[in-house]
Amino acid sequence: MTTLDRSDVVTLISESVSYDSYGIPTKTTTSRKVFCQVDSVTRSEFFEGGRNGLNPEYRVRMFYADYQGELLVGYKGLTYSIYRVYKGRSDIIELYIERKGGTNGEEDTD
Repeated sequence: MTTLDRSDVVTLISESVSYDSYGIPTKTTTSRKVFCQVDSVTRSEFFEGGRNGLNPEYRVRMFYADYQGELLVGYKGLTYSIYRVYKGRSDIIELYIERKGGTNGEEDTD
């Protein structure tokens, strides 16, 4: 088993849409906290992401079993989108996250 410095906690957020009998959509958000390790992205990840229209900020490392396909991450009061997931040979998964306009609601001006 691979070691991991689980000194941080992030909130994994998933959203789903259901429709009532009249066809009106209702968005449901579920979230759960997981222990992880959060690091800044590497310089090459930052520049390569920027070249592709992304705004990379953090790399979140956690145990593979803790991730269930969520698309959003809450960290330090902000919401981030997951733009890339990397699963290597170990039992650790890496989530690369970015902040983009609209992720944090109407007040978000990024």
